[in-house]
Amino acid sequence: MPFSGDPGRVQRSENPPARGVPRDVGALAGAVPRAAETWLRIVQVHDRITRRVDSAMHVQHGLSLTAYEALRRIAEAPGERATMGEVADALGISRAGVTSTVNRLVADGLVLRERAGGDRRLLHARLTPAGRDRVAAARRTHDDLLTHLLTLLGDDAALVTDALARVSAAARPRR
Repeated sequence: MPFSGDPGRVQRSENPPARGVPRDVGALAGAVPRAAETWLRIVQVHDRITRRVDSAMHVQHGLSLTAYEALRRIAEAPGERATMGEVADALGISRAGVTSTVNRLVADGLVLRERAGGDRRLLHARLTPAGRDRVAAARRTHDDLLTHLLTLLGDDAALVTDALARVSAAARPRR
């Protein structure tokens, strides 16, 4: 480092590091990222993929991503019927949010609302034939787009999936 006028004092250079030398050692290959950086990337990837898939679902199938996920959960339920609570739990949204989504699906003729056998308070959403057709077509778009985007993980896909599953399990609310 260059000396200032006082030979006993070293003056730090204000010049940036040499080309190719990062300012932050965290940027070096193999360095462990900080928790905030990892969290930012998780949120960023989730947001970007969600917006991209949601847009494709709207354009190609007239469904929001949330509506598609609700239809898919109902389609995968026994008898193609699910309670609002089951759909809400599966999607991780409020019952009010599910009710609003199911109301739109009912209006579009994709789902019917039914009362459960002996319990007149319990509402089920049941897939209609039109809902079955729509979810099948939308599933192909959804799965193909996700497959395309996530192939960018390459050989790290299994490692990333396992790591995220462990974090998810650890962050799961205690009941």
